[in-house]
Amino acid sequence: MKLYDLELSGNCYKARLFAALAGIKLELVPVDFMAGEHKQSPVIDLNPLGELPVLTDGEVVIRDSQAILVYLAGKYADESWYPKTPAEQAEVIQWLSTAANEVQNGPGAARLVDKFGFDLHKESALAVAAKILPILEVQLTEHEWLALDRPTIADCAVMPYVGLSHEGGVSLESYPHIRAWINRIKALPGFISMPEL
Repeated sequence: MKLYDLELSGNCYKARLFAALAGIKLELVPVDFMAGEHKQSPVIDLNPLGELPVLTDGEVVIRDSQAILVYLAGKYADESWYPKTPAEQAEVIQWLSTAANEVQNGPGAARLVDKFGFDLHKESALAVAAKILPILEVQLTEHEWLALDRPTIADCAVMPYVGLSHEGGVSLESYPHIRAWINRIKALPGFISMPEL
């Protein structure tokens, strides 16, 4: 399997992190984002959106980090990471949706502005972050993990951009349960990090 990868991307890190935790071997294919390689072959041929990450597994091509997590967990990991029953799947997937929406458009977008100079509305990103972080804090006050009271791909999906929120000027100082949860993830066997996490 190949993962077309950008080291500083939280979305790419989600796939690398889960693969490391689940003992899944990936061949990393670095993509030079600044040179625009994500808009050129072979990446653009695999993902017409020209975005990273992209996973190839034989003839299977998966774009989008959340979809990659579902695929890897469903095909290569034990059911503890992504269960088979619809109710439990839904509990996990609702957090994947949160990762792709509120987390991506909140702390993730603020980081894009501050760290990479993206032309996004920083105040809107901060407002979304201010809405989602208290919700995460409440969830993690009552539970050690986001879903099913155990580590799942939900944690791998949500944690990266929350953990990197300081790079967008979003502090976790007033969220002790979020910080404790990040530390629990870091303590999992096989954990790998990324710059600034």
